[in-house]
Amino acid sequence: METIDIHEGVAIKVLLDSSIMEMFIDRRTTAKHEFRLQKLEESIPNRNVNGTNNSRGAITHQVEVNVYYKGYVKRIRMDVCDLGKTEVILGMPWL
Repeated sequence: METIDIHEGVAIKVLLDSSIMEMFIDRRTTAKHEFRLQKLEESIPNRNVNGTNNSRGAITHQVEVNVYYKGYVKRIRMDVCDLGKTEVILGMPWL
């Protein structure tokens, strides 16, 4: 993954999930690698897999990054939220 603003690359473990359309990055990962957050105009409700509201609250920021994988590169936006032990989840738009 590469930051857009300073073009600094970082290696991050990613979970690919073909059953979702969204892309997420953990809040702690963005802080650790100093990703530049972009505030959303309107927050997005953050729901758990079982449909309940996430206790950490709504999604209020996104990051834009270049993702590199085996010679393939794609610029994507990811919603910033709390993912527990997972750093990044990439859904169908990536695949």
